[in-house]
Amino acid sequence: MTGSPQTTLVLGGTGRTGSLLARTLAERGLGVRTAARHGADVRFDWDDPATHPDALNGVDRLYLVTPVLRVAYADQVAAFLDLAEAAGVRHVTYLSTYGADQAPPEVDIKAVEANLAGRTALTHCLVRPAWVMQNFTDTHLPIVDGAITVPTGGGTEAFVDAADIATVAAETLLAPEAHAGARYAPTGPQALTVGQVADTIAAVTGRPVTHHDPDSDTWIAGALAAGLIPADYAVMLRWLTGALAAGNGSTPNDDVEKVTGQPPTAFRDFARRNARAWTSQVAR
Repeated sequence: MTGSPQTTLVLGGTGRTGSLLARTLAERGLGVRTAARHGADVRFDWDDPATHPDALNGVDRLYLVTPVLRVAYADQVAAFLDLAEAAGVRHVTYLSTYGADQAPPEVDIKAVEANLAGRTALTHCLVRPAWVMQNFTDTHLPIVDGAITVPTGGGTEAFVDAADIATVAAETLLAPEAHAGARYAPTGPQALTVGQVADTIAAVTGRPVTHHDPDSDTWIAGALAAGLIPADYAVMLRWLTGALAAGNGSTPNDDVEKVTGQPPTAFRDFARRNARAWTSQVAR
């Protein structure tokens, strides 16, 4: 497969940010190739290196999304980036994580960032978003028996709309030279507790929703017992939820508006637009 000039490979192209990013780039006139295990322009599987060359053929920009529900992937990503350089990729926008500098050593987020920083044949940009609002509309943090169950210790997070993340990423890929070496941390405009999120969902659905704030170890043990996460991913959940409980959740900033020219989406507006997503959940 031969790509057109100025073509971006979007890994996770059927995912929450990737699908939105691909659409935005196409609307802005940039060639796009989506890649995923199923349903994308090309098949891409991190565990099947045979799928990597075709995905990279003819592209010069890359939206890098690392393997999901894993903590150890630095070697896989490094090998893929070697292949990307050889194939002619000259810019990478990496979907990292808010507060990546504080990630546990067992998690390879910082290793990937360091790998990119050490490459001279391509430029890169880091996008480190806060927790996404879509966590509350999909299976990550569903409403069960009228409650959102997640340990936060009452801490706050500046939840961000995946659409805002995608728009920021789009700008970095449309004009990579203007964003080379940049680090952006997209957030929403308000720092909210999950209790406040629950109140907002209750207001738009007209049904009671509460936040159940369990012990972190008990919650993680339950996720492991249910087979929802692999055993080594517990360290990631402990870090993410522990940051909120320690008062180190994301705080609002102006990165979305600075990069895109538009203010970030408020959770109340997101909730109004997505009220139907909770209708069946709150009825249970």
